[in-house]
Amino acid sequence: MLLGIDIGGSKIAYAYANGQGEILARRRRPSEPTGDARADLSRIADDIRTLLGEAGAGPEDLVQIGVSVPGPLDAQRRHVVRPPNLPGWETVAVVKRLEEEFGCAVALENDANAAALAEHRFGAGQGVRDMVYLTMSTGVGGGLILGGRLHRGRDGNAGEWGHTPVEWPGEACACGLHGCLEAYIGGAALTRRLRAHAPETSSCLTLAGSRDALTPVHWIEAARDGDQWALNEVDRFNRYLARAIVHIAFSLAPEAVVLGTIAVAAGETLCFAPLRALVAERTWPHQAPSLRILPAELGDDLAYRAGLCVALEAASDD
Repeated sequence: MLLGIDIGGSKIAYAYANGQGEILARRRRPSEPTGDARADLSRIADDIRTLLGEAGAGPEDLVQIGVSVPGPLDAQRRHVVRPPNLPGWETVAVVKRLEEEFGCAVALENDANAAALAEHRFGAGQGVRDMVYLTMSTGVGGGLILGGRLHRGRDGNAGEWGHTPVEWPGEACACGLHGCLEAYIGGAALTRRLRAHAPETSSCLTLAGSRDALTPVHWIEAARDGDQWALNEVDRFNRYLARAIVHIAFSLAPEAVVLGTIAVAAGETLCFAPLRALVAERTWPHQAPSLRILPAELGDDLAYRAGLCVALEAASDD
């Protein structure tokens, strides 16, 4: 039997499943990091025991655990290293701790790669051999499936399209570089821009209630209502995202690019249709028709599928 764990800054989700990935029991709670990684891991271990008990199982039934967690990761030592949204997690031996606790193999993957695995196996990427996954949450995360398998690259750094330069030198990025895609369409960068530049006449501010409360959710809603400033910002978002997808189209020629979070919230009319047109303008005529640009499908189920797919991938490797 398999167990998947998705550890995020705001929630932790668990899924207990059979070897085919059929979820038999699930559990979710706020992550509530304490600032003490050992205490946080102890609570995670308690959650696992509770879930196993609810499923009528025990640790002896587990063959593989998969953990999805925000990076950065030390791939060789299988450690989590100072993830921004998990205070107190300096250099955390998640794999060793869980292996000692439950006596089974544990696999660790960054959350963007885990999400790519999940969308490929259970979501929009089913049946696709070569796929790129991009998500615009706090930053811009990515995962790469080549030949039906996750491609990690050297040191596990493949798929970092959030740091593809789309301007030169461009805006400062949280990673220390300039001009990165993340500095233009990542959730944190977007929120800063919206709060700094939304005019008083925009319905973005009316929907948010105040400038400090304004988020991309209000921006998308305002654009749907026809707010011109919001629509201009959607066009800016699409144009920067298109630059990255054009790079991907020429360098990897995937069958599909699957987009999550903000793009899914914006939907077909605001995002996907104009984005496909922009990509078609900057690629060869034969490329655009064969490149599918698709919305991610898993939604709230992604949290349960991500860690589980890490377990499934590791089990198939074994």
